Amino acid sequence: MSQMPSKAEILQWISDNPTLTAKRDIAKAFGIKGSARIDLKRLLKELEEEGHLEKRKKTYRDPDRLPPVSVLQINALTPDGELLAKPLEWQGEGVEPVVLLIPRASDPALGEGDRILARLQEVKAEAHHYEARLIRRIGANPRKVLGVFRKSEEGGRIVPIDKGDGKEWQVPRDATGGAQDGELVEAEQAGPKTRLGLPRARVLDRLGDPSAPKAVSLIAIHQHGIPDEFPDDVIAEADAMKPAGLANRDDLRDMPLITIDPSDARDHDDAVWAHADDDPKNEGGHVIWVAIADVAHHVRPGSSLDAEARKRGNSSYFPDRVVPMLPDRLSGDLCSLHEGVPRACLAVRMQIDAHGEKVGHRFVRGLMRSAASLSYQQIQTAMDGAPDDTCGPLMDEVIRPLYAAHDALQQARHKRQPLDLDLPERKVVLSDEGKVLSVNFADRLDAHKLIEECMVLANVAAAETLVARKSPLLFRVHEEPAPEKLDSLREVAEAAGLVLAKGQVLRTAHLNALLHAAQDTDHSEVINMSTLRAMTQAYYAPQNFGHFGLALQAYAHFTSPIRRYADLIVHRALITAHGWGKDGLSPAEIEHLENTAQHISETERRSMMAERDTNDRYLAAFLSERLGEDFTGRISGVAKFGVFVRLDETGADGLIPVRSLGREFFHFDREAGTLMGSDTGLTIGLGQRVTVRLAEAAPVSGGIALDLVSIEGEQMPKGGRGRRGKPPRRKQAAAKHKAAKAKRKVARKRD
Repeated sequence: MSQMPSKAEILQWISDNPTLTAKRDIAKAFGIKGSARIDLKRLLKELEEEGHLEKRKKTYRDPDRLPPVSVLQINALTPDGELLAKPLEWQGEGVEPVVLLIPRASDPALGEGDRILARLQEVKAEAHHYEARLIRRIGANPRKVLGVFRKSEEGGRIVPIDKGDGKEWQVPRDATGGAQDGELVEAEQAGPKTRLGLPRARVLDRLGDPSAPKAVSLIAIHQHGIPDEFPDDVIAEADAMKPAGLANRDDLRDMPLITIDPSDARDHDDAVWAHADDDPKNEGGHVIWVAIADVAHHVRPGSSLDAEARKRGNSSYFPDRVVPMLPDRLSGDLCSLHEGVPRACLAVRMQIDAHGEKVGHRFVRGLMRSAASLSYQQIQTAMDGAPDDTCGPLMDEVIRPLYAAHDALQQARHKRQPLDLDLPERKVVLSDEGKVLSVNFADRLDAHKLIEECMVLANVAAAETLVARKSPLLFRVHEEPAPEKLDSLREVAEAAGLVLAKGQVLRTAHLNALLHAAQDTDHSEVINMSTLRAMTQAYYAPQNFGHFGLALQAYAHFTSPIRRYADLIVHRALITAHGWGKDGLSPAEIEHLENTAQHISETERRSMMAERDTNDRYLAAFLSERLGEDFTGRISGVAKFGVFVRLDETGADGLIPVRSLGREFFHFDREAGTLMGSDTGLTIGLGQRVTVRLAEAAPVSGGIALDLVSIEGEQMPKGGRGRRGKPPRRKQAAAKHKAAKAKRKVARKRD
């Protein structure tokens, strides 16, 4: 070969030939001679500077990395008083990296020999390779407390906000962290537990006013009873865990599996890779690999870890924090598929044809090593023509084949017709102090859809495998809408001049036709919201009732065992069904599957309510500085006591109390879902465009009160003196005439 190889080809050679990585070996492999070796040296230097290679003496190799969360041991103190640590689980072949601990003011004192769990960041410094921030000391699990600080001469006391905790905590003068009287603080137990006197605490974080944004999620966690402290025995079990080895596993470490997650993700539980299928019987088809963290290896049935994971049911996500299902040692370290780090996994190899239909699959229990940790935006930018240094070498072998497989999956999706709701997701952006900087609508990229389709396919494969093997499992169930909810949706559609067919077996395709007809019209948002409200809530069950929304006969959650207990159950079922080990589904678990399904369905709803309440409070805090301003929006709900409006700018929901609609009396028509003025005949209904004025925003409750300024571009009429009589006959007749006219219009469309 006389042509200079690309960076990707060099990286592939080094990966395939780990013993032939000297510059002369690489030059010989690619036929590079003479002055061309200077260009090769330049390429190798660039790869080293970009972090893809590491030079060891006269050879080049892929650099070994420590995971972002690691166990360290404090082993030295520099002349400047800084703490150096060594990684206890370094698996690289080269020189062990040096870690510098960066302490915070609230960190406890550490000394030589202490073992800690820390979050790492790779740096380029002369004396050390990583900088670390303490998560906690191994073997120590101080209790956390959230409460109001009360200052005293001795230091202070903390009055817990949790109603179930009536005992106050004493704070020594040197442990107040500068907290002021009346501030909400987060603290931890200081010193050993004693039977006599008040327990001692150390302030970790000052949250300020209890109604301030930074306190919002913590208050919601406590109010909804979400467990946010791990018991001592659970922490001890997690700390004792070691990385899984290759024994009894398929070696998948040479596969270029990559993780694709939000840019701020701390754990990575799924990795993907795709390539063209070389099976001549599946011409034009694709092979898709989905590898999932093998949580079942670490969390065994009957253990303290398992009991706590089941109790929590799932992780809970808030704008400023996560309450994980598993301790950091597992969720951020051993069970997270970090780049360049060997990790245990359960993987499924799926074959799809040229049209995206699955034609075969098989599961393996393996050991993988992620080739890259990418973000959705990063991989999308690469496909749009601007790959960065990380994505560039992966384009031909990994990224483009994934998108090619996704194109085929889209064909199968279009044929299957899952429910296609268009409801943008709100994203609350916070400053370091917890103040709301902005409320945006998250981008919906092809990269998101790619991962979603791969995960859906893997979940289907898991359900089909376990059904075929007659193994107990937990299905993800989504039943079809109740008839009365469909009738309400049909009325909303007819009021918008649209049609939802009646008198036939409902399929998602019928709902998609309605959603498509409303697309790009003023009624799009209302139809999407009303369709969502018509749906039943999904839940877990050991019986299979199908998944209506996804238009699938059998579906099980398999792809997120770090954050969902249901997925852990499915992993254990797969382990038992394949005979992979003794850490599969136990007889006791099988006996209690019904109770487990009900419990984790309830914990899921609990988390959803806490997350919703938190977002409402953050939105109220964000808007509280804009009282008196006008906003545009759309009526999203009508009740006897008032009108709900969803604001365009933030997606926040506010209430216009019926008393502030005008001086006239408004009659509520439950069937039509409208309010009608007794004097003016003004009819207020779902979906109407409005301009409102912000009257009140209460961060403590999350409530937002609005005044109606205009409706459908018309200023609000003043109305009469508030008499409670019926609307004037003339107005009633006009309203009935208008409704009859709309029905005739719909009838003509049906014909």
